[in-house]
Amino acid sequence: MSHISANDLKIKGISAIEAMLATQPEAVISVRGKERFVVMDMDHYHYLRECELESALAQTRADIAEGRFISGSAEDHLTRLKAA
Repeated sequence: MSHISANDLKIKGISAIEAMLATQPEAVISVRGKERFVVMDMDHYHYLRECELESALAQTRADIAEGRFISGSAEDHLTRLKAA
């Protein structure tokens, strides 16, 4: 993964990010030599969010299939939370 320094970003502005994203899906912005931020275009962001949500759904389905859940009322849930 290539890096854009904060100084390059300050000098070149958004064009530095656009140039980096033209050849790869993500770009790392480094500040004082340390990786600090990741930027990506919105299509890639939405793709990653969809992957994250699909993963959560798969885990939930697996939990249900294995019986790793509790049924009850909202009051029951609050009682469990207060007891923890």
